[in-house]
This record gives sequence, structure tokens and C-alpha cells, in this order.
Amino acid sequence: MAERKREGQKQEAGLPDRVEHTRAGRFYNPDVDIIEKKDNITVVADMAGVDEKSVDITLEKNILTIHGRIEPEIPEKMKLVYSEYGVGDYQRVFTLSGEIDRERIEAKVKNGVLTLVMPKSEAPKAKKITVKPGD
Repeated sequence: MAERKREGQKQEAGLPDRVEHTRAGRFYNPDVDIIEKKDNITVVADMAGVDEKSVDITLEKNILTIHGRIEPEIPEKMKLVYSEYGVGDYQRVFTLSGEIDRERIEAKVKNGVLTLVMPKSEAPKAKKITVKPGD
């Protein structure tokens, strides 16, 4: 019988074999909402503990990679005795279609929530081609 995760529990990322990391530790898939509007696609990712300095977003070819780094914090003179919350970096990878205007993508992070707005490219407009007489 398959084991089900509790709602709200982080899921460890299954990273592709071709990805190599220089930091040891766990990677988690942040939960995301993807909202499509007429003129853009918005991705909202729950990445508790990240800020604008600890998030990297790259777009190479059609692959969009979101990576958030987390530094575990334990107060001075204290020792972690028990933990139910997994600490680790976040990583999520998406394949984008050609309808995204790559030059106008915007990202903001506030209170551990990353909002990525990806405007859609303008649809090609119909064009009348004038026919000229041949020589």
C-alpha cells in the first residue's frame, strides 16, 4: 500500500540525474499554484525562509529553474533535540512553451512566497501580402 504524505508536508525533490549540486543536504519541491490569465501565466511558489537574495531563477532554452537556498538557524547556546520540519533547499523545474515573452518575465518574493509573472507573447497578427505583377 502506498504511503500518503500529510497535507502541508514538504515533498523531497526527485532531481534529474543530470543535475549536480555543490551543497550537501535535502532539496524540496515547493508547492506551486499556476494561474493562466489572458495576457500572462503566474506561478506562485511557497518557499518558506527564502528572500530575494537566496532565490535564483534561470531560463535556459525552454527550461525554467527555480532554486531557493535555506540556511538552517539554531539560536546560540541551543541544540536541536527534535524536529518535524525538514530543512533544505527548494528546487523546481518547468518546461515553458514558446508563448512566453522571455524578456518581460518578472519575479518578486515576499514572506517566503515567490511570485513569477510570465507575460505571453503577442499573437502574430494577420498580414495582407500585396501581389505585384511579375517581370
